Amino acid sequence: MTKIKENSTRNMNKVAQLQCPVTYVMERIGGHWKPIILYQLMTGPKRYSELKRAIPVITEKVLIQHLKQLQADDLVVRKAKNVVPPFVEYSLGASGETMKPLLHQMADWAISDNRKKARAKAKTEG
Repeated sequence: MTKIKENSTRNMNKVAQLQCPVTYVMERIGGHWKPIILYQLMTGPKRYSELKRAIPVITEKVLIQHLKQLQADDLVVRKAKNVVPPFVEYSLGASGETMKPLLHQMADWAISDNRKKARAKAKTEG
């Protein structure tokens, strides 16, 4: 295996992750879908099909990939029951539970910002 250069992007990302808490968060929940998946799980455990219905525009491949990544980061727990047909349920893990206030704040900010923009738009059109 080849040695990674000390100033490689991979090493720089590790340094940034340690020095910047926002980088750490974005490594865990960055992107378009992960926060949406976590937000859907805030109300309680959901089966894969429930998540797919709640987020209809996400592809199956992307949903599966992100659930696996969220599991690897201990944000989501996958519980499979050994029955026929298979029963698999996803819920927030311990770290995911601690993100609830953050996700609520994100939702509150979105609602507030959308209202502000709608008022500004109505003002300019009226």
